[in-house]
Amino acid sequence: MKDILQELEDRRAVARLGGGARRIEAQHSKGKLTARERIELLLDEGSFEEFDMFVAHRCTDFGMEKERPAGDGVVTGWGTVNGRMVYVFSQDFTVMGGSVSETHGQKICKIMDMAMQNGAPIIGMDDSGGARIQEGVASLAAYGEVFQRNIMASGVVPQISLIMGPCAGGAVYSPAMTDFIFMVKDSSYMFVTGPDVVKTVTNEVVTAEELGGALTHTNKSSVADGAYENDVEALAETRRLIDFLPMSNRDRAPVRPFFDDPARVEMSLDTLIPDNPNQPYDMKELILKLADEADFFEIQAAFAGNILTGFIRLEGQTVGVVANQPTVLAGCLDIDSSRKAARFVRFCDAFEIPILTLVDVPGFLPGVGQEHAGVIKHGAKLLFAYGEATVPKVTVITRKAYGGAYVVMASKHLRADFNYAWPTAEIAVMGAKGATEIIHRGKSAEEIAALAAKYEDRFANPFVAAEKGFIDEVIMPHSTRRRVARAFASLRGKKLTTPWKKHDNIPL
Repeated sequence: MKDILQELEDRRAVARLGGGARRIEAQHSKGKLTARERIELLLDEGSFEEFDMFVAHRCTDFGMEKERPAGDGVVTGWGTVNGRMVYVFSQDFTVMGGSVSETHGQKICKIMDMAMQNGAPIIGMDDSGGARIQEGVASLAAYGEVFQRNIMASGVVPQISLIMGPCAGGAVYSPAMTDFIFMVKDSSYMFVTGPDVVKTVTNEVVTAEELGGALTHTNKSSVADGAYENDVEALAETRRLIDFLPMSNRDRAPVRPFFDDPARVEMSLDTLIPDNPNQPYDMKELILKLADEADFFEIQAAFAGNILTGFIRLEGQTVGVVANQPTVLAGCLDIDSSRKAARFVRFCDAFEIPILTLVDVPGFLPGVGQEHAGVIKHGAKLLFAYGEATVPKVTVITRKAYGGAYVVMASKHLRADFNYAWPTAEIAVMGAKGATEIIHRGKSAEEIAALAAKYEDRFANPFVAAEKGFIDEVIMPHSTRRRVARAFASLRGKKLTTPWKKHDNIPL
């Protein structure tokens, strides 16, 4: 009996070593943690339960039968984050470069199936050289099986991808279909075709970092939602994000203890809006002053800065925030900000997370480039996302809300539940000067100026919209936290049904 028990311990020890001490040292020398170290940092201490530790590949071509490492380059299982269950897989670059084989894919698929069955998030840590070439089409089939499960899990359980090394070729499409992607600066990259192929085909010379590094995907492509300095920071921030999210679409997000008075008054908000209507201010200041303990988890902070997205808590409950940012492009909506916000709104709606919208938008960004690149269709994505969302929606207009952008930003006409405005709000088709020039075409400059002042007096305020019931209440800025918190509290039992359909056809 003792011999058998010892054999089990010996086999476990070998499996835990992955590719061996030399390769682990090489991994550490690049500033990267091993697959198992990442899991230990991500999960609560002692909570990890591993699956398939002894699974080995079945390939017999190219002499592969001589090397059959236990685990086959991926560590899978489940554990807890702050006491709540999650399923994880972590690719092991020390074992054949973390390459994906038939059995490697089967291990990932098994825990994805269990996550959907049991209703818990999936966290994948990607660090792989790609498909295992020796296995040919069997490796591609493994990818396909994983992709199908990403699709099936979408909107059922939260899916988070941590890119902690290379992720190239077809492998990129699995994280691309997950809800959030975090990358590590200088040690992770994603691209469909690498620098060598790019040089051969297009004659462009580019490094892996420039082509698909963390800064490229957070600043330019919007593929990734956040970039962190190292593995440890990325894992800590993932734990923080998980705390805002429900375990599945069958649950609500967790309610956390809070020590912040929901009726807290912020007198400084009464002077947040500058006297000059063209002077910017930082909308993030308002978000932090509304949130419990000023805690704001921002999503895609480095991309499309003219709109802010992320999570806060109100009375301990998770709320998704979408807010125009006047300090960038005057808070205009454009292609990038519309796509960024639309995806975030759809995530919140899929997982029953209420949405708070803070509005200061002078319109859509004009320009030939925007029109030719399809701002109409991209703007419609945000419009569609807000209109289809059935979660509680509260909107606060702080300053400008002009034209179609007013309608798009969770207006009463898109079934928002509470629409508040500050006394500084201006809700109109367009600015006073432009409107006056159209209405009174042909008048002198002096007459236009006088008529613009009259137009401003009549329309550059929230009261015309309030008279028509499009604004539920004009509120004092200092009382915004109390009003918004009470609004969401009153909507906790909201039920809204829509006509039966197989699925919608969002303007992609």
